[in-house]
Amino acid sequence: MNPYALVIDGKRVETVAHAEVRNPSTGETVGLMPLATPAQLDLAVQAAARAFRSWSRTSDAERKKACHAVADIIAAHQEELALLLTLEQGKPLNGLGSRFEMGGTLAWTRYTADLTLPVEILQDNNEGRVELHRKPIGVVGSITPWNWPVMIASWHIIPAIRAGNAVVLKPSPQTPLSTIRMIELVNEVLPPGVVNVITGDNALAALMTAHPGIDKMTFTGSAETGRKVMASAAATLKRLTLELGGNDAGIVLADADPKQIAQGLFWGAFINNGQTCSALKRLYVHDSLYDAVCDELAAYARTVTIGDGQDEASILGPIQNQMQFNKVRDLVEDARARGGRILTGGAPIERPGYFYPITLVADVDHGFRLVDEEQFGPALPIIRYADIDEVIERANSLPVGLGGSIWSSNIEKARELASRLECGIAWVNKHGAIQPNAPHGGIKQSGIGVQFGVEGLKELTVAQTVLS
Repeated sequence: MNPYALVIDGKRVETVAHAEVRNPSTGETVGLMPLATPAQLDLAVQAAARAFRSWSRTSDAERKKACHAVADIIAAHQEELALLLTLEQGKPLNGLGSRFEMGGTLAWTRYTADLTLPVEILQDNNEGRVELHRKPIGVVGSITPWNWPVMIASWHIIPAIRAGNAVVLKPSPQTPLSTIRMIELVNEVLPPGVVNVITGDNALAALMTAHPGIDKMTFTGSAETGRKVMASAAATLKRLTLELGGNDAGIVLADADPKQIAQGLFWGAFINNGQTCSALKRLYVHDSLYDAVCDELAAYARTVTIGDGQDEASILGPIQNQMQFNKVRDLVEDARARGGRILTGGAPIERPGYFYPITLVADVDHGFRLVDEEQFGPALPIIRYADIDEVIERANSLPVGLGGSIWSSNIEKARELASRLECGIAWVNKHGAIQPNAPHGGIKQSGIGVQFGVEGLKELTVAQTVLS
């Protein structure tokens, strides 16, 4: 099996050591991830710094054209990338799986390519002219997670280079191969050093976040790791964008139609097998609809095929790794032991790989680990409530605040209640839907800063005021 290589300064850079990357559906080795040394990290940062000096001076039109060229070469290889993504991540090729992720990668890349940050004229009169310029920051370090590895890499890379920065990216050691291959392709159309990729374990990530040559860190992952990133970056006062974990609440009002909302609730919770930061992870249902919503969700769950991602019939795949598999299993067992009622699933599927069925758990409440902790997998607690003011207070009671949703037949009422949710993004009659023109980010311990759209592009710049 040929080992993968780092990409530094536009070239393949071999490493002495490698680690196996395994298919979560079968346990088979997919490829060998290169293990970068601290010296190779230094080389990547130096290459990015050199590239930044010229790339930051290119015109806005040139950078726009380059980002579209990136989209074009990814599009030409999207099926290759989708298959590699399925092999290492586990998600199915079809449905909301790897091909869907590649489509999202292309949509975000092309949309961001067309964004611009013109000079803002704040004053122009007899007393003088005041201009606000947006300038690139320098070398941007990027650490990406294993759940949507290619798409999130594009969310980090494209706005960074569109604004004139250079990038050193480190993907998750669980899913590095599709990202390495994408960066190889990107380097066919970008100047050397503008985008570099290194891979390794968590020790390498810690070196990145503390590296004096990196001017900004963009990180997507857990709140626990986000705190480590923030602490490590403090010594050099790096700028940060952190998109961290959540425990999103969805609230079903008494006037909702259980049959009409069941499919939306299901995919709000179980897109990517529940392995999504802004998935619905706590479902509160009004007492008058509780049994009907439970029944409709359970009926829909039974129609969803779970299997190997390479099987075109599969709608959902395995949990990506053993640690997450064990966590989901333990949270469900804790809920069962405390009186939670298992509506569907509730035990690992007897087959090779980290397969766990869609698990709906009724009759749970705050104080259950499945409610209080982010499960990040295919298990959903369903909580009964009676009073709307009380349930909103309970939905807001946790220290995280990524997303939230209200489900109702009264749109105006739902919008008003959605505005009371303490989260960075709120939905009405949907959950987890994101789009490239809508800023996305968390509040409280779910992150710092936003991604997407003009506001996200600004995160990759520094403001300079020019008075004349």
